[in-house]
Amino acid sequence: YCLIHFYKRNYLFAKNMGRLKKTQKFRKKLMSAADPRLKEGERVPSKKELKKKKAKENKEGKTTEHTQASSALFFQYNTQLGPPFHILVDTNFINFSIKNKMDVIRSMMDTLYAKCIPYVTDCVMAELEKLGAKYRLALRIVKDPRFERLPCMHKGTYADDCLIQRVTQHKAYIVATCDKDLKQRIRKIPGVPIMYISNHRYTIERMPDAYGDPRQ
Repeated sequence: YCLIHFYKRNYLFAKNMGRLKKTQKFRKKLMSAADPRLKEGERVPSKKELKKKKAKENKEGKTTEHTQASSALFFQYNTQLGPPFHILVDTNFINFSIKNKMDVIRSMMDTLYAKCIPYVTDCVMAELEKLGAKYRLALRIVKDPRFERLPCMHKGTYADDCLIQRVTQHKAYIVATCDKDLKQRIRKIPGVPIMYISNHRYTIERMPDAYGDPRQ
């Protein structure tokens, strides 16, 4: 009876040890992130691959993109500006002109000593229409036949982005605005003058031989 018990215990022990060995033998290994069997999107490039890529880039030379300079500019001088002057008018410029009791076209001509053609975009018209009955006079001024209308092909009615886009594409315009944020954005674009109201008169900035600007 003792021998049978002894053999039975040894058998069970050996059986359990075999199971342990099997589990240790067939333990799953985690795949590394740089394993070549992985797909390109999932795989992290190895150090060797990164070194090869850097060496290839250094040999070929890195390509950099530059914005093409406008043909209208001679350094910072805009050659397309000249009488008659084309002036893009912003919403707040018209409102401030009314507050200061100024005739828009006459004041522009007094500032630049030449014929001026004010332009109004569809965005500016839409902004004035949205402002309601208080700005009825501004709408009446803008609808004057001496104001040229510029159609907008883009979506939305945000006038600032529209004016910036037009000025970057065509350098023939002067922007008339009293908005500080818009003026800062225009100053980053070379060769675009800004007209604004200061001390109850129109002044112009960033224009060769500018008239009326006290800070030039």
